[in-house]
Amino acid sequence: MAKAFSRLKRVSQSIKKEIALIVHSEVNDPRLDKMITVSGVDLSRDLSYAKVFVTFLNKNDEEGMSEGLKILSAASGYIRTVLSKAMHLRITPKLVFFYDHSFSEGKRISQLVNNSMNVFVCNKSMTGKDNN
Repeated sequence: MAKAFSRLKRVSQSIKKEIALIVHSEVNDPRLDKMITVSGVDLSRDLSYAKVFVTFLNKNDEEGMSEGLKILSAASGYIRTVLSKAMHLRITPKLVFFYDHSFSEGKRISQLVNNSMNVFVCNKSMTGKDNN
C-alpha cells in the first residue's frame, strides 16, 4: 500500500517539474507574466485529475491573480497535450489551476514578526531594561 503512495508522490513531483517547464517555455501568451512558480501538484489516486498550485510573483492584486488563473485554465488543454508527450503515462491528468496562498501568507507572517520585533527593540531601547 505504501508503494502506491510513493509512486503517486514521484509522479506528482515529475508533473510539477514538467508543468513549470511548459509554462515558462511553451505557453506564449503575452498577458501571462513569466514570473510564475508551480508550487505543488495534488494528484487523484487514479491519476486522472491534478490540482496545480501556482504563485504569481509580480501580481499582488486579486484581479491580476484571477486573470493569470484564467489564462492558465484556458491553456490547460495545450499544457496537458505537451505534458502527455513529455511524460509517458497511461493517463494524462486533467489539469485544474489554483492560486497558492502560502507565499503571500508567509510574507504577511514574516512582516508581522518583523514589526513586533521592531516594537520590542524600540521599547527595550526606550526603557533601557530587558523585559525577559
